[in-house]
Amino acid sequence: MNPFHLAFPVHDLAAARSFYGDVLGCAEGRSSETWVDFNLAGHQIVAHLDPNMAANGATNAVDGDAVPIFHFGMILDLEGFDALATRLKQKGATFIIEPRTRFAGEAGEQRTMFVRDPSGNALEFKAFADKGQIFAKD
Repeated sequence: MNPFHLAFPVHDLAAARSFYGDVLGCAEGRSSETWVDFNLAGHQIVAHLDPNMAANGATNAVDGDAVPIFHFGMILDLEGFDALATRLKQKGATFIIEPRTRFAGEAGEQRTMFVRDPSGNALEFKAFADKGQIFAKD
């Protein structure tokens, strides 16, 4: 799989460095006064400074949760999911959606959790017991 690139706005680069580096454990790459590259499991995500950004709070209902419409994240294995959930709790992250199982007993059953970064960007981390179910319809 080729690495993806995602750029997203943040209102404070120091806070972004703390969250993505210290809380999530992403290595920092290149940077300037207005942006910072992070390595998210081999993918390049870039926090771009936008001091006037406002977080979007719009949500959609998904299996009983109010899921932020704009979000990004990673699909992990179950061990990695549990390790990250523990790390996020230890670092005092605020969960939008606590770690839970979604679509239990159905196609696409998955573990999921959502957090916000200091700028209000929503991140989802999920894991499938069977990665063959990532795109399952039924």
